Amino acid sequence: MLLGRLEILGQPGICVQGHDAWYPLLGRDGKPLDLMAVINLGDELAATVKRALTGAPIGAPHWLPAVPAGSKIICVGTNYRRHLEEVGLPLPQEPVLFSKFSNALAAHGEAIQLPAAAHQCDYEAELALIIGRSGKHIAKRDALNHVFAITCANDLSARDLQFRSSQWLLGKTPDGFCPLGPAMRTLDGIDPDNLTISLTLNGQPRQQASTGDMIFGCAQLIHYIAQTITLSPGDVILTGTPEGVIQGYPEDRRRWLQPGDEMEVMIEGLPPLCNTIL
Repeated sequence: MLLGRLEILGQPGICVQGHDAWYPLLGRDGKPLDLMAVINLGDELAATVKRALTGAPIGAPHWLPAVPAGSKIICVGTNYRRHLEEVGLPLPQEPVLFSKFSNALAAHGEAIQLPAAAHQCDYEAELALIIGRSGKHIAKRDALNHVFAITCANDLSARDLQFRSSQWLLGKTPDGFCPLGPAMRTLDGIDPDNLTISLTLNGQPRQQASTGDMIFGCAQLIHYIAQTITLSPGDVILTGTPEGVIQGYPEDRRRWLQPGDEMEVMIEGLPPLCNTIL
């Protein structure tokens, strides 16, 4: 099932794709249901979707970030072997975690303003997991049952700010540095550890891999994180980026992101996530 978070009648809500259009999921009061309300539908989701598809579709979509502000954004670094090779880092023994804040969320089609203090900005195509069931000390065998959906993410990174210290935060969470969306797909029949993932910059291929190349798979990441952090519905886990980032190029070939650049993240089974640099 393909869902999208859009503006509906001036407020955020979830739509389902059908017949080449987007149909809003409405509560019994006729008001749009946002992500948390849809997750809380549980077994009633199928009936709500069926009812939505008999209604009227929305017009031209106005996309919103796939999750609302307030969600935890937990990111995984150095999780693809070839990416480690290109940036000269050793294989991690455990997942490398960092975070982004809600100010970093951006929607599909949103223009991204680079920070004035940053001069070495980079893209990172990533598979994002949206949590649908809360839990702590989650067993690996049960981990994917806690996922509501997957979506595309771009873990934008200001490398010069990121590596000013041993803490990556400053370079990872500037405003707009976590585009997320446009749509999310539930895991019905989908193996998140076996999807193609790619990114183009101004139409030129830059990243191309499979999520099967991840060092720590999706279930393992959820299990690892939940040993110490309670995962809640609406939380997001960015699972790492494959090779092909600007940082991995030889210094004399690095062309950092510039105004006018167009990025497109593509993951198998999802519509592309597109953003332009202001």
